[in-house]
Amino acid sequence: MDYALTIENTPDSIPAGTGVLLCHPSTGETDRIDTDFLSTDTDRFLVISTRTTAREVEQKLEHYAVDRSKATILDALSVERGYSRRSGNDVHYVASPDDLDGIVESTREFLDSTDGKRRVSVDSITEMAYYADEERAREAVEALLALLEEHDAVGLFHLAEEVHEESVVSGYHELFEGVITLDPDDDVTGEF
Repeated sequence: MDYALTIENTPDSIPAGTGVLLCHPSTGETDRIDTDFLSTDTDRFLVISTRTTAREVEQKLEHYAVDRSKATILDALSVERGYSRRSGNDVHYVASPDDLDGIVESTREFLDSTDGKRRVSVDSITEMAYYADEERAREAVEALLALLEEHDAVGLFHLAEEVHEESVVSGYHELFEGVITLDPDDDVTGEF
């Protein structure tokens, strides 16, 4: 099974089980790439947000006209920041962005409970490493990639390159079958 990609300068499709790394400047405008990824050739998708709240994710989906009925949102910020929150069928919470076990387990539950073509957006690895540490973040990413492969899903993982040491960034490049780079001028290149 293949999944269509509609992101400029990338292949037309990627095989099920593929993880894609999105490298970008820390101030880069990644929403367009993220929403293009989520809205194409998809039955259900999960947004893991360690950088913004569920409400902000919902606003982004609405702004880019992404079908909200296909979305599940995992919010890792609201509990820690003390915002009011109501878990529902499609919004879930973990205690904080360093609850990497909770993030992995929630992803497993999403993939176990849904069918068809599923996509996962992880926004972002950088925040996971900031709140936990580089080693734990990498272990979580490896676990998430294994889940994608096991469930024939695909994922897009955000990484703000300049925040990490070069060796960490190159280590992530090796984990992924595809790398999309967004440069400071918003030009997109893909290596697959």
